[in-house]
Amino acid sequence: MTIFITCPVESVERATAFYTALGWHRNDEMSGPDASCFAIAPEQYIMLGSRAMYASVGATEDLIGGPETPSKVTVSFDLDSQEAVDELIERAGAAGGRIGDTDDYPFMYQRQFDDLDGYHYSPFCMKPTVDAGVDSGVDTAS
Repeated sequence: MTIFITCPVESVERATAFYTALGWHRNDEMSGPDASCFAIAPEQYIMLGSRAMYASVGATEDLIGGPETPSKVTVSFDLDSQEAVDELIERAGAAGGRIGDTDDYPFMYQRQFDDLDGYHYSPFCMKPTVDAGVDSGVDTAS
């Protein structure tokens, strides 16, 4: 299954610079002056479109918010390590993103950031199980 998450943005050029600063690569074949497409994992894409382009898709006018509008979704994705999560968060902050909370659970490490248009991301990494008897805080009894 291929997944595209499409986000209307204030400026495609500004959004492209932000996502490039994260270290993500623009797919030039699926991008143009009104949209930039970034592959974030195999078969998973973030499509950043101008507000005009996004609105032209049909019946989306009420869905187009702005940087001051709370995010309607959180995009969560796993990375290989806590260091990879921290590095992405550092790049997001350096590129002007708003850095949010850090959650360090026994089973998972997770951080938060918002991009320049207010979209909310939550990269995480699962922690290796050191001891099968460790309580993860999740009830697995049936």
